[in-house]
Amino acid sequence: MLKTNKSLSLRSSLSQLWHLRIVQTFIPDDLYLRIQYKNFMGKKLNLKDPKSFNEKLQWLKINDRNPFYTNLVDKYEVRKYIEKTIGNEYLIPLLGVYNTFDEIDFATLPDQFVLKCTHDSGGLVICNDKSTFDKESARRKINKCLRRNYYYNHREWPYKNIKPRILCEKFMVDESGTELKDYKFMCFNGEVKCSFVCLNRNSDKGLNIDFYDMEWNPMPVERHYPRSGTTIPKPKNFDKMVNYSRKLSKNLPFIRVDFYETNGQLYFGELTLYPGSGLEEFSPEWYDELLGTWITLPISK
Repeated sequence: MLKTNKSLSLRSSLSQLWHLRIVQTFIPDDLYLRIQYKNFMGKKLNLKDPKSFNEKLQWLKINDRNPFYTNLVDKYEVRKYIEKTIGNEYLIPLLGVYNTFDEIDFATLPDQFVLKCTHDSGGLVICNDKSTFDKESARRKINKCLRRNYYYNHREWPYKNIKPRILCEKFMVDESGTELKDYKFMCFNGEVKCSFVCLNRNSDKGLNIDFYDMEWNPMPVERHYPRSGTTIPKPKNFDKMVNYSRKLSKNLPFIRVDFYETNGQLYFGELTLYPGSGLEEFSPEWYDELLGTWITLPISK
């Protein structure tokens, strides 16, 4: 029993050390990803001959380091790529860009707006009513995000050298009046293979994800989050979404292109190179292998 307690204590100590940024900083990317993949997915990561979608995303993190990727995931810089490739009419209106929270002049902002950081995921603050907006809570969240380098979480290297800034965008909702559905297109070297919809982000039940094939038929697959149990109507701008996803993903081994639709108008959301950081399970599991066959690795193994 004493030996078991010591073993548990050691594992607990290692787990605590793992989350220390100074420890994470000195672990090489390939070793870090092997450890993290085992922790999240419960199996060894094959980087020599990756087969599954999740494995290939880890391989791409290490081996496919096109400097342009940083511009694609920078929420401010990517706007230039969108404007050049499909047009600025598909950009959510920008109300301001700031280096620090204290630069924001809230008196000039509308009653509703959205704040987000350019260099990470999760640095989002939504203001539904400026008269009740908790500015100090927003300040703490945004400042915490500005201090962190998102690269170290899952070694998504394009985030490493993004200049941390704050964007203020127009607040938008769809026909629900409470949120925007994310229409996300899985693109493989310029070819859209399937899509999924994120909905119910603001629901007490939690996020739902529904996959659809290219004919907008529901696919019997889950990825980490449960299906909604309903069939979402095909978006009015579906064909445009597919066409623009092809243009935005041309010559890229894999990227996810996100759109919103509100009042019949199409808006760009974001580009994601590593959905779920390649650490979210599929059910049934064979879908991980299927999507893996759709990625052609750009560099010989």
